[in-house]
Amino acid sequence: MKEIRPIELGIGGDGKVIRNASVPFLVKKALERGEGTLSSTGALSVNTGKYTGRSPDDKYIVDTPTIHNDIAWGKINRPISKEKFDAIHAKMLAYLQNKELYVFDGFAGADKKYTQCFRIVNELASQNLFIHQLLIRPTEQELESYTPDFTIIAAPGFKCIPEVDGTHSEAFIGIDYEAHLVLIAGSQYAGEIKKSVFSVMNYVLPKRGILSMHCSANIGKDGDSAVFFGLSGTGKTTLSADPNRKLIGDDEHGWSDDGVFNIEGGCFA
Repeated sequence: MKEIRPIELGIGGDGKVIRNASVPFLVKKALERGEGTLSSTGALSVNTGKYTGRSPDDKYIVDTPTIHNDIAWGKINRPISKEKFDAIHAKMLAYLQNKELYVFDGFAGADKKYTQCFRIVNELASQNLFIHQLLIRPTEQELESYTPDFTIIAAPGFKCIPEVDGTHSEAFIGIDYEAHLVLIAGSQYAGEIKKSVFSVMNYVLPKRGILSMHCSANIGKDGDSAVFFGLSGTGKTTLSADPNRKLIGDDEHGWSDDGVFNIEGGCFA
């Protein structure tokens, strides 16, 4: 597998980058670093601290002339200037110098016509394990020539200063669609990484003629499909996991057949 040096991520110093590590390795690292403990079933259990769920008030989109008219600005989609975003980015890169970092390169979307390549850069091994279990894993051959479409940098140990950085709190989830970059700071809740992937896909795919939906879906033995809509946490995936029906897709893995595409049961052509 091709190795990645910190400088290729824009990070100086003498740190180490561990790329697409195995589950046992990441669990071992997380335990050694005190990021979590093993449950009675042997699963890694992590306390995410202050943030135990998504923080919508801390999410921003870089407002530039190119993408301004693509976004429904308001309470959900808050703008941030390119200058503020870039300043936070620079501080995060400086913060990550000389650290041991974990990178996962993977795919979102099973239909090769619409797949997006995501590079996830993590400060924590436990968060890297989380996204390793969600995105489609490339083969060794695919990793040799892998080029990310979007990069997500997650550094929960870096805390923003609202008065200086122009943020709502110490946490920051920002997307720069022009730069193909997502920054996640101040929050150890790994779900922010997953939702950032969703946000990117829900921006990119409609531009390619794909209707994106937040849902889950399953199919019966006679080929009848059911789509479950609902807000996050209302039980879409739980309801779709019927023992008598086949789950079509789960989270970013997606499913495709005869021109149908899905992320978290989410996108159909």
